[in-house]
Amino acid sequence: MTSFPKSCLLLAGIGMFAGCETVPDHPRTDARRPATTSNATAADRRPPAIPEKDRVLYDYRLAASALRTGDFTEAKAKLDDAIARIGGIITNDAEAAKARTLFNAESTKPFIGEPYERVMAYYYRGILYWRDGEPDNARACFRSGQVIDSDPEQKNYDADYVLLDYLSGLASTKLQADGTDAFARAQAHAGEKIALPPYNPAANVLVFAEFGYGPRKYAAGQYGEQLRFHAEDSPSHSARLVLDGGRKVVPLPAYDDLGFQATTRGGRVMDHILGNKAYFKAGANVAGDIALAGSAIASDQARRRERRGKDGDDAEAAAIGLGILGIISKIASSATRTEADIRQWNNLPQRLSFAAIKLPPGEHSGRIEFIGRDGNVLTQRSQQVSISVGSDDRDTVVFLSELKR
Repeated sequence: MTSFPKSCLLLAGIGMFAGCETVPDHPRTDARRPATTSNATAADRRPPAIPEKDRVLYDYRLAASALRTGDFTEAKAKLDDAIARIGGIITNDAEAAKARTLFNAESTKPFIGEPYERVMAYYYRGILYWRDGEPDNARACFRSGQVIDSDPEQKNYDADYVLLDYLSGLASTKLQADGTDAFARAQAHAGEKIALPPYNPAANVLVFAEFGYGPRKYAAGQYGEQLRFHAEDSPSHSARLVLDGGRKVVPLPAYDDLGFQATTRGGRVMDHILGNKAYFKAGANVAGDIALAGSAIASDQARRRERRGKDGDDAEAAAIGLGILGIISKIASSATRTEADIRQWNNLPQRLSFAAIKLPPGEHSGRIEFIGRDGNVLTQRSQQVSISVGSDDRDTVVFLSELKR
């Protein structure tokens, strides 16, 4: 009896499984048609459909761009779609459940974003509600943002956005309710370095400003399982609004920093690590190595027994069993997708600011100036501003952004 056929069968099995691992799918080109768009139909020229798993991501990005270009109707539509989806995706979507298994990449699940991204969807929608004369709905959005940031599943993490609490309290004040608790929380978040302006119910112009570029995601770790954030400090550290020939100067300090919010929860520095998947992948890989090594040893022992005229079937059976176990472990390790999801809302700002002021009805012109770390105005970043204040009781909401789109 010889073990050669069985060993060859085992090696062939290993080769078969290994050969199935990394065969990429490439789009095929029809050689009979020239590579040209001259004969393209309207359907050919139509932009590709947005994958459902990325719908919220596109909503986020398009909403921010629309808000900055003054297309408030489009911004509201995109934010409403995104908020409706992130409210029901987490537990009800089959694709999200599938992505939580070991053998599906994080990027295959429907995107809803990290907490700071979801918070910004509610923050922007709150601004638009207030612009439409609905401070009660604006307050609901700001409060929802704080709930998202607080992470109810982790009771030791507290929400710490300054503006969400401050604006919630201001809306309550405008609605003739008590906003003192929200103001106190906002001041606690701001710390001793920033003294928040007291609420002025008579203020009729609300100025929302943003500047700098937001955090970026990247994958780290042996298997790309760690979701980390890079927050490069923006040259613009604060801003000011100069109106009516310099007679009115409104400071716009940075109250919230999205780089800080992305890399912390409740003030604690953190990184997201898909640990269970990484540990499983590493463990399965090691187990596969051990099993295959044991298979080789058992197979060698079987051949030695046969050369001495002894029965080597038991050893050969053990070799095959260990080999199969090794193959299965290797396949499981290879199939486990640990890569962190680095899809991101890539046109967010870094810093958020706000001011509530009182202006007489009519037209007011001026500029917003962005100020560097040294306190000097970054003149090339200044933008012209026009504010039209109505004669009714409705607040005038002004949105100013250093970002173009």
